[in-house]
Amino acid sequence: MSRSAASEGFAGHWQQRAPERRLLFWALVTITLGYTMLLGAGPKDGYLIRSIDLLPLIGLAAGYGAAHLLLVASGFRGDQVLLPATAFLCGAGVLAQYRMGVFIGEPLSMTGYAVMPAGALLMAAGAAMAKNGRYRLLARWPWGWALLSVALIGVLLVTGQRFRGGVYAVGFVTPTELLKLTVVLFAAAYIDLNAKALANWRGPIPFPRLRPLWPLIGFFVLLLGLLLLQRDLGMVVILAMALLSMLAAGTRRAGYLVYGGFAAAGAAYLGYRFFDHVQSRVETWLEPFRDPTGSSWQILQGFTGMYSGGLWGEGFSQARPRYTPIAESDFIYAVIAEELGFAGGVLLAAFFLLLLARLLLIAARARSAFGMLAASGVAAVFATQIFLNLGGVTKFVPLTGLTLPFVSHGGSSLLTAFASLGLALAISDGEPARKKKKRSASKRGTAATATARGAARR
Repeated sequence: MSRSAASEGFAGHWQQRAPERRLLFWALVTITLGYTMLLGAGPKDGYLIRSIDLLPLIGLAAGYGAAHLLLVASGFRGDQVLLPATAFLCGAGVLAQYRMGVFIGEPLSMTGYAVMPAGALLMAAGAAMAKNGRYRLLARWPWGWALLSVALIGVLLVTGQRFRGGVYAVGFVTPTELLKLTVVLFAAAYIDLNAKALANWRGPIPFPRLRPLWPLIGFFVLLLGLLLLQRDLGMVVILAMALLSMLAAGTRRAGYLVYGGFAAAGAAYLGYRFFDHVQSRVETWLEPFRDPTGSSWQILQGFTGMYSGGLWGEGFSQARPRYTPIAESDFIYAVIAEELGFAGGVLLAAFFLLLLARLLLIAARARSAFGMLAASGVAAVFATQIFLNLGGVTKFVPLTGLTLPFVSHGGSSLLTAFASLGLALAISDGEPARKKKKRSASKRGTAATATARGAARR
């Protein structure tokens, strides 16, 4: 390709992705204004503003700018909303974390500065590599993804250490976060291969055939059993909901959700009867004032912060979010609601709904069954995690200790979320257009040859 053709191609792709660029620009401008307000309020709280305090904002802008340029350079044709939406959500997380002093005081390690920019680049790179239908290569090794999933839990069982109710590997890495992606890929590939058998229900009361379900059931029983040994109840709920949603989407049988609901109710009852950890979480949820300075301290402090925020919030730097334990992780929504009030919380929830809507739209428009199932699984994982986090903070459901995607401070969880969205972006790019043109051209050539032969015979 000549330089002029390459430049024309880049210019065309640059123009094509103008909507994404405009949305990304305004998202970053909004976050920059909020960050500037926090910097201006720093001296009031006794913080001296240094050049290092600008690194989180600069890193976020640079990472997303580079991700956008990578999509343009690769000729990416897919969704133009996911990148700006995650930029706003990550920016909201940066604001909340800076407000709590995560970025103040001792200089952050390079890992702390680089997680969000690296995640944005990971998302764009994954989308660029798997675009044009290449994501379907991931469907070739369904049981490879299953073995990898079990191996991830095995690593945690061997090297794991418990800290604040969670289990972490060396360096406080959480390898089981990758299950949100590997299990989705396994289930999508398996359901795609066995969709007809899984959709074939029999009996006066319709019930699925067990023969094609046994491998799926066996794998998930093993996986969820290992997770229960680590008391990772949140991950159990996420993976179970993803599986049921993908079964219903791949077979068009809503009965999977019905039977799954009954199975979930039975599992919840057994968990409450035989696991002290589950009983403690439920009792704290039902009666938080029974132990206000112990197990219920975090949720009560979060309630206090959200209540003091009111409708419009106490304003940047006016609240005291540091009083909520581990607020930068699973209770970061309470921090945002305290600073920005009910209106800020609704705005954040609206962006999450936008994110989920785009994922469902990608699933609906996917041109392959595997793509539809994988996008549906990613959407189910995000929807369940968001619901459990916001529901736990607002006392709608018991606490599970899950982080809020793209907003909470973290490493493994954040990078896995970006990788999952990279897969969804690749699916949104569609299938190869050149193959269709070649097929249509070959059909036209065959028809022309047949016509010529007919004329010669006549």
